[in-house]
Amino acid sequence: MELLERLVTVFAENGYLAVFIALLLCGAGAPLPEDITLVAGGIITGLGYGSVHVMFGVAMVGVLAGDAGMFLLGHHFGARILQWRLVARVLTPERYARVQEKFERYGNRLMFFARFLPGMRTAVYITAGSTHRVSFMRFFLLDGLAALISVPIWVYLGYLGADNHEWLAMWIRRGQHSLWALAGVLLLILLVLWWRHRRRQRCEDAGN
Repeated sequence: MELLERLVTVFAENGYLAVFIALLLCGAGAPLPEDITLVAGGIITGLGYGSVHVMFGVAMVGVLAGDAGMFLLGHHFGARILQWRLVARVLTPERYARVQEKFERYGNRLMFFARFLPGMRTAVYITAGSTHRVSFMRFFLLDGLAALISVPIWVYLGYLGADNHEWLAMWIRRGQHSLWALAGVLLLILLVLWWRHRRRQRCEDAGN
């Protein structure tokens, strides 16, 4: 909670711009937890330093801009980006190879679930761009859908718990587990829809 308190102080003094910049840094792989940053943004609105709805909008733009920046860097520079000192700290050649292997196996699902994998987002987004197998619009759509789940949960949680830090700490822990559960449910729904689509196609092919 010490980091949370520091962020609340900085954000209260500097407003939406500070939250936006912090989220860009999160997207770039800085050692700054995105969920705690979003909660801190929500808290300052609960304390009267802005509108929670505006904060949600700022947070969505900051999150998506940071993620898109990593994807586009990977798309433009490819594996050469691994030679950058700052990138190499987040994405070593070994880690890049592992993420590529997972990307080959899971593709779109990995891009969606990367948002719920702290420490993996930057590596996944850079790798997704460098493969040149995913269009920017597909990446942006999948990342945006995932952000629409996680961002409002953390921002509004901070807003509701601004005056009760014990309650907030409890729900931060619960929220981290709940996001995994929600992501799992969504994956199950997608798999069921995919299975039904494949079954319908097979029935149509058999009928022809």
